[in-house]
Amino acid sequence: MAVLHPRRVAWEGARTFVSAATTEVYGWLGETMGHYLGLMYQLQLAETRLRLRGETDLDAMYEETGAWRARLDDLLDTHPGTASILTQLITETAARLR
Repeated sequence: MAVLHPRRVAWEGARTFVSAATTEVYGWLGETMGHYLGLMYQLQLAETRLRLRGETDLDAMYEETGAWRARLDDLLDTHPGTASILTQLITETAARLR
């Protein structure tokens, strides 16, 4: 069984989810995130999408990635059992982005 390092999971999740927020994967990710993590995460992904829409500045993307990393760090700190769900969500999202 693989050991899941929470900070690594949060970082990979942040990068992957922000990358997906402005692609065709967004709809699937939003619904799936809402189902497994809750409506608040689905709404936060929608806010990320709105903030990044039309942005060409990398700073905005870095800011969103940092916000998602902190958000996912908090989730993993309060609910460590979500690490496996997050890992599966990250893997599936990355596969859909390819």
